[in-house]
Amino acid sequence: MTDIDETAHRVRADDGPDTGLDAHLVVDRGGFRLDVPLAAAPGEVVALLGPNGAGKTTALRALAGLVPLTGGRLRLDGAELERTPPEKRPVGVVFQDYLLFPHLSALDNVAFGPRCQGATRAEARAQAAEWLARMGLADHAGAKPRRLSGGQAQRVAVARALATRPRLLLLDEPLAALDARTRLEVRAQLRRHLAEFEAVAVLVTHDPLDAMVLADRLVVVEHGRVVQEGTPSEIARRPRTDYIAQLVGLNLYRGRAEGHLVRLESGTALTTTEKLTGPAFVAFPPGAVTLHRERPADTSARNLWRCEVAGLETHGDRIRADLTGDLALAADLTTVAAAELGLEPGAGVWAAVKAAQTHAYPA
Repeated sequence: MTDIDETAHRVRADDGPDTGLDAHLVVDRGGFRLDVPLAAAPGEVVALLGPNGAGKTTALRALAGLVPLTGGRLRLDGAELERTPPEKRPVGVVFQDYLLFPHLSALDNVAFGPRCQGATRAEARAQAAEWLARMGLADHAGAKPRRLSGGQAQRVAVARALATRPRLLLLDEPLAALDARTRLEVRAQLRRHLAEFEAVAVLVTHDPLDAMVLADRLVVVEHGRVVQEGTPSEIARRPRTDYIAQLVGLNLYRGRAEGHLVRLESGTALTTTEKLTGPAFVAFPPGAVTLHRERPADTSARNLWRCEVAGLETHGDRIRADLTGDLALAADLTTVAAAELGLEPGAGVWAAVKAAQTHAYPA
């Protein structure tokens, strides 16, 4: 049993066979094959992460019934959904561009779902008013979508999805269309609403911060397959692919450990404080790297490499140097330090990292 299957089994064992999501999504689309096991307990928020073309959106559409499975299974609260039409599934969807009905008010957009489920117009509007109040939008009930800000439209879309009381909530890049300031505010609000949601929520996002803040568990998909899953802290501490390492902001290397030394295929060795034997990863943040124009004679760092500056870019309030040479790595330093070192593309530098600032773990 793989780590991924063990996780799915653990969720089902803890919460019983008839609750939550139990899926194995297999979709063949020409030259692309999605093969993703996915399980989640009621009340759990799972984020699907991965580069463009990894299969995240295909997985979400398969859960919604918009893309048919060519294999595997899809069960929700014990019921098989593979042959259930999309409109009959207890699934709510929040699309990236919200897809609000432009001719309806915010109230009637939210009331649309309950009306489709058989509620009277008065009942549906009463439920919709309650949901808009929860979202802090009671004063905007009569506004058409064009009169709403991006953040308000996003909250209406979430209310519309929740008003049908779904057993599975799907969110496709729900914050992507927002500006930075609005995103910060709406992310906090969305986290609160998801924390109160009693069923399963699956979130697709490219933004690691959205995933870390909103999700209880991350599932990383590359080339149609799950390459790693775990809590945000587990993923951030022990990335297993270059994509994940870049996502969480770490330099990552794979080699063979012999005690405190991990030797890479290139022959370069890294000294760590952990003692391991066999295949291993070594990771460290760009901020752990110190740069010198001359080989330092007084450094206590056990790792020292001759490098060349391949590029420089602003990264937050710091400068990130992309280095090649004995070891390809990223280093973060202040603008003042970069100026004092005279860093520019092509400049030669020595890069040092203390063993205590590395983290080694089995591959």
